[in-house]
Amino acid sequence: MMGRQADEDRPSRTGKRRVGRPLTPEELERQALEYVARFSTSAANLRRVLRRKVERSARLHGTDREAGLAAVDRLLERLTGSGIVDDGRYAEGRAATLFRRGASRRMIAARLAEKGVGEAEIAAALASLDELVAEPDLVAALAYARRRRLGPYRDPAARAAYREKDLAALGRAGFSLDLALQVVDAADIDVRDGAA
Repeated sequence: MMGRQADEDRPSRTGKRRVGRPLTPEELERQALEYVARFSTSAANLRRVLRRKVERSARLHGTDREAGLAAVDRLLERLTGSGIVDDGRYAEGRAATLFRRGASRRMIAARLAEKGVGEAEIAAALASLDELVAEPDLVAALAYARRRRLGPYRDPAARAAYREKDLAALGRAGFSLDLALQVVDAADIDVRDGAA
């Protein structure tokens, strides 16, 4: 179900932008709950989303900006207090998802920090990855190489020609040079996957 605010930003069939209604505290809460129902989010990210809505309503309708921002803070306090928005739970879930896609620990930490997750929650999420597997970065690097068809997952005839590019791709993904060399130079996929 699309939110009303998202629909209001799209041009109508006549080509004119819809302006929408002024944002009341009740409407703000409805939109916050709708957002949380659709997306897993951190408190800081939800705060950014709701503040943009308040700013837009103040700009378009002249609503009280300060009162809207205060309503956002009260609403976030209630949502985090009740456990609806939980940065620790969000960090663990997002870290696990990124790990399965082949993200390095460094990349996972950076992505969580971008969403406003605190250092303690990031550290706990990374520690939970350590409990899943013995060498999380090796497993993630292999998953990344498999998904991008790098190193041992590349056509053997083209493997040598793309070695440097594969190493660079793993480096940009946040993996160390030693780990990138280990993955790219692996002789046998089955041996490497079995180690993971």
